[in-house]
Amino acid sequence: MPDPTPPGPGKSEPVESPAPSGVPGGAAQPDSRQRLLGALVKPSRRQAVVGVLLAVVGFAGVTQVTSYGIEDSYAGYRQQALIDVLNGLAGTTRRTQAEIERLEEAREELRSDTSAEQAALEEARREAENLEILAGVVPVTGPGIRITITEQTGQVEIGSLLDTVQEMRTAFAEAMQFNAQVRVVAQTSFEDGAGGIYVDGTFLKPPYVLDVIGDPHTLHGGLTFPEGPIEQLESDGATVEVDQLESLDIESVVEPERLEFAEPGTAG
Repeated sequence: MPDPTPPGPGKSEPVESPAPSGVPGGAAQPDSRQRLLGALVKPSRRQAVVGVLLAVVGFAGVTQVTSYGIEDSYAGYRQQALIDVLNGLAGTTRRTQAEIERLEEAREELRSDTSAEQAALEEARREAENLEILAGVVPVTGPGIRITITEQTGQVEIGSLLDTVQEMRTAFAEAMQFNAQVRVVAQTSFEDGAGGIYVDGTFLKPPYVLDVIGDPHTLHGGLTFPEGPIEQLESDGATVEVDQLESLDIESVVEPERLEFAEPGTAG
């Protein structure tokens, strides 16, 4: 039953705030959570831009902090510690430079030794080839002359043939052969025979063909001087024909002999 007493002075009736439609009184916090959830699920364009900017700023900050940490790796060192580090680096540099110089010197020495060894081997090879040619143990090819001696009115004397060979040696002949059969070397022997001559035991019949390798002009001059080989051979009753050739093959060789008594000795 209503109170019949009207409100007196100093009394007021309580006023209640209207509650939101469909929500119990005082329930504002659920609306905030719903708005936050909606922003996360479906952000607005402005919210997306702000999020991207915040991400860029955060990445830049992390990068700067990392770089600062790397560049400042020696920041906590004391002065003496830094001096010790620098001294250690300087010492390592000096040792490395010294090792580089040592290796370069060793390389130059090896190059020099190799060059000297190669030069010595090349010189030994050339000397061996020269000795083989002089010994007559290898075929040779080169410019030279061909001397054809044909008996006409008499028999060629052994002495005339020996003088011819000797004059060719004096004219720097490097290789000689008779009738493409017998190589002429230092120890070659000559003997008379019936109707021919024996050269190192090989019987040869005229005409006698002497092939000589050397400078053609010099060799020809060794035959044509007054009272030289050509005049001697012609006085024996032979005709002499000399041909200068740009290339001449001497294929006959001498079998090397095995020495029985001589042995290499030491000088002095």
